[in-house]
Formats: sequence, C-alpha cells, structure tokens
Amino acid sequence: MLVTVIVIAVIVILVLWIISVQRKLVNAEELVKNAMSQIGVQQSSRWDALTGLVELLKSYNEHEYNTLRDVIAARSSIGSNSTAAQAQEQEDLIGKVMSRLSVVAEHYPDLKADSMYISTMNSVNTYENQVRLSRMTYNDTVTRYNRMIRQIPDSIVASIFRFGEKDYLKENTAKSDMPSLKI
Repeated sequence: MLVTVIVIAVIVILVLWIISVQRKLVNAEELVKNAMSQIGVQQSSRWDALTGLVELLKSYNEHEYNTLRDVIAARSSIGSNSTAAQAQEQEDLIGKVMSRLSVVAEHYPDLKADSMYISTMNSVNTYENQVRLSRMTYNDTVTRYNRMIRQIPDSIVASIFRFGEKDYLKENTAKSDMPSLKI
C-alpha cells in the first residue's frame, strides 16, 4: 500500500513538472513570436514611409518611380509565424529601395531639399531605429528560448513536445563594416 502511494505521488509530481515545463516553453515560444511580430509592425511602417517617398519621386523620374514601385509590390508581411530568414529577406528588400532612393536623390537636389522628402526620410530613420531595437529584442528572446530547450531537464520535455530551436536574425555585415580610413 505504501509503495503504491509513493509511486502515485512520484507520477503526480512528474506530471505536474512536465506540465510546468511545457507551459514555460510555450510562454517562451510565444515571446519569440511576439518579438518577430514587432519586427513586422516596424517594417510595415518603414514600407509605408518608403511608399510615400516613391510617390514623391514620381514627379522627378518616372522610370525610377516604376522600378521602385515594382520592388515595393514584391514585399511581404512579417508576422508572428515568420522566420528569421523571411524577416532578413524583407530587410534586404528595404535596403535595396533605400539605396535606389539615395542614388535618385543625389541626381535631383530639389528632391533632397523637398520638405516632404526630409520629413519622410526622418520617419524612415526613426522606423529603422525601432526595427533595430525590435531585432535586438527578438535575438535576446530567442537566446532565452533556445537556452531553455537545450538545457537539461527542460530539454527532455522540449523534445517530447517537439519544441525546436529558433534562428537568430543576422546583422547585415555591409552595414556594420567600418569604412577604411586609409589615405
């Protein structure tokens, strides 16, 4: 009788522990999804601002306007179930539009002096900083989540319930490389 009570108590404790760990892992996974969703929200705001810039460009250069409009049409939304690769793909697309806009602005000084252009570029820069912060938050959240699913004893429950490792967002090396200061 005593052995049966002990076995039942151990089973109950084990089940409660498994439930507790599973809930903790679900919570961590939801935080990762939320962080990715925040990146999508910030990217969407940047896309909206860039669309405004492209519309402003229409009066300066019809060909560039059409080209950039086509690039913007290729964008996709980043949501909570998006992957790090999909978010990076959108960042690369935004970078392409930004570089094209910079080239066009250099050819049209009136465009660079336009108050709408200046205001919108300030908004784009603000959104870019918010995306940068969201990316840092995402990577920090992924670190905590990945650590949970890899450390024993939580890794046992993670493998039972098929919690997989999440990818990190990679920093664009072209942005982070310092230019050469050699003369």
